[in-house]
Amino acid sequence: MQVSLTAFVTFALDYLFVTPTVQHGPGKRGLVWPYYNGGLDPGRLNDHQGTVNLIYDYETYAPPSSNGNGGLAFIGMQRCLDCDSSPISKLAARQQQLKFSTVFTLNEPDLNGISPGQAADWYKQHINPLAIKKALPAVTSSTDPGKGLSWVQQMVNACSGGCHFDYINLHWYGQNFAQFKAHINDAHSRFPHNKIVITEFALQNPPGGQADQINFFKQAFPFLDSASFVEMYFPFVATSPALFKSHDPNGAAFVGTGSTLYNNDGTISAVGQLLLKA
Repeated sequence: MQVSLTAFVTFALDYLFVTPTVQHGPGKRGLVWPYYNGGLDPGRLNDHQGTVNLIYDYETYAPPSSNGNGGLAFIGMQRCLDCDSSPISKLAARQQQLKFSTVFTLNEPDLNGISPGQAADWYKQHINPLAIKKALPAVTSSTDPGKGLSWVQQMVNACSGGCHFDYINLHWYGQNFAQFKAHINDAHSRFPHNKIVITEFALQNPPGGQADQINFFKQAFPFLDSASFVEMYFPFVATSPALFKSHDPNGAAFVGTGSTLYNNDGTISAVGQLLLKA
């Protein structure tokens, strides 16, 4: 087949100057989406450039919102052994229906009276069969004996190699970035061969409110972006101050409302705007 010189030059120029697909963000950032967020739109935090690309709602049903999952990738979570809202009997069917490719498991079992051995047996029965990415239960940052990372290690020991998982799942609340960084690095040193996801994190009700949270996240986001062992992270929490205080007053008192990603009118807060920056 003969190709004219003009056609060849035109093709070469088109190839050289084609605009590449650009991902603005690191592909690690996501939204913690509470059940009471029905009037908010997660799409407001989707810039369609991959800066924020994930969402979970502690359940195996689709996120309640004014715009579905807002174009973000939904991650199912079986937050308890068996919930009315997310029955364990429906986990596999919901995964097939919603096509989520990752599942989170058990929300803070180290505080909820679930032993590592019980969790291991449950995990083998219900989570192992799912042919998708899997995270071990999300534990607190408590350093008390038998809690936090020590609980995870005890569960791994109880699994005796029989639990198939991709991620260590962490929550963290504390006083400053140095503590946060030390905790994440500690988790990595204990589980060096596993990726880490941080599915809740913020300062614990800092005196400076939103300004303190912003200063913390300005340090935390770049650290997590650059850490190759961190797969995903979700600052707490993707709601508004009014909704947070109304539906979870204990949580709002513990964390404060300065880390919420929305304002009361549904627009993106200063913390949310920070999450949208590369």
